[in-house]
Amino acid sequence: MNKFISHTCSRLLLWLLPGITAMVQTGCKKDRDGSGPVITHVRNYAASPDDTLLTAALPGQWVVLSGRGLQDALQVTFNGVPASIKSVMFSDTSAVMQIPAVIPFPDVTADNLNVIRCITPHGTATFSFNIVAPPPAITSISNENALAGDSVYLYGTNFFFTQHVTFAGTEIKDFTAASDGTSIGFVLPQLAHSGKAAVVTKSGADSTKYNVNDLTTGMLCNFDDINPFSWGTNLESTGTDFPGNRGTYAVLKNGVLTGGDGVWWGNQRSINTNEVQWVPKDSLQASPDTYAFKFEINVPTAWNGTTIYVIRDSRDFMARYEPWLTATGTTASYVTKGWRTVTIPFSSFRSNDGKGTSATDLTALLTNTGAGPVNIQTANFSAGPTATGLYAAIDNIRVVKIK
Repeated sequence: MNKFISHTCSRLLLWLLPGITAMVQTGCKKDRDGSGPVITHVRNYAASPDDTLLTAALPGQWVVLSGRGLQDALQVTFNGVPASIKSVMFSDTSAVMQIPAVIPFPDVTADNLNVIRCITPHGTATFSFNIVAPPPAITSISNENALAGDSVYLYGTNFFFTQHVTFAGTEIKDFTAASDGTSIGFVLPQLAHSGKAAVVTKSGADSTKYNVNDLTTGMLCNFDDINPFSWGTNLESTGTDFPGNRGTYAVLKNGVLTGGDGVWWGNQRSINTNEVQWVPKDSLQASPDTYAFKFEINVPTAWNGTTIYVIRDSRDFMARYEPWLTATGTTASYVTKGWRTVTIPFSSFRSNDGKGTSATDLTALLTNTGAGPVNIQTANFSAGPTATGLYAAIDNIRVVKIK
């Protein structure tokens, strides 16, 4: 009897097995097809106890998306802007992401505003989350000493929903902000005095730590009323190649330089002054990054290869100015289309021909006197010839406190 039951059950299981398998497979397929991604919350990307739940975050901030079905993400967007998913740490229940650093808030559509969207092969998850436009930050100015009628640009970040712009204390009534929030352009009106540049947006405000339209503070040499120029290149004041100048300026000029040409003392290859006070003696305890070496430059024709460098009396520390050198190490011809302000933080003065370490303090760079001559010189530090020559005017050499 037991044998009969066992045999019958075995035959029954064999007969039912294909149907059971099909049902299981169908059920699994339905579960897989129906289990799209879900985002349940967002956490701060930090070690416990700082990995708190977030209700808002800033562009550029690292966060952890929590939920399920996240591992096969094809794209993740914040306010409609795709985030990089290369080298991102994914699991089925979490994804470590960096919110895109630049989000063009004025251009974000209503369906993308304050929305995180995760797209996978199995579906799309959306999650409402406040992505806040940060306060603005001014990082540089195209020409700090421009003339009325000149085009001026403020560069920085988060120039979104800009409400007010002032330059040297004068309200700029007509300005244009770039859609990515990195610049504000305007035509400079007549200015009455010096003062800070400032930007006010819906998210906050920022202003420069230094004055613009200022030809006095920290001025070492303007080749006019402050003129310790000693020797080197030619001085001009009415050259047609450099319009918009403020009085006298120096002109650096050389043709194509052969590899390794460092003859800075050659004709029109350098600007050399008598001793001047770079930084007051009672300020030498400040950090080097609180000060910057500045000047205005005008480059009317293509420049590629010649290095302009700055030293104080010796080559122990050198700052290179090479705007033709790209971030990837390649070169591209550079022109200024008028006068432009060059800012070189003291932390950019380095040993080993400008390629070594920064000065640890101001006395290492400027000795315990804070004084010395200014030497702006030219060379070709590469093994091959420069792609072009150099033709440039320089004016308003100064040291300014930037922090």
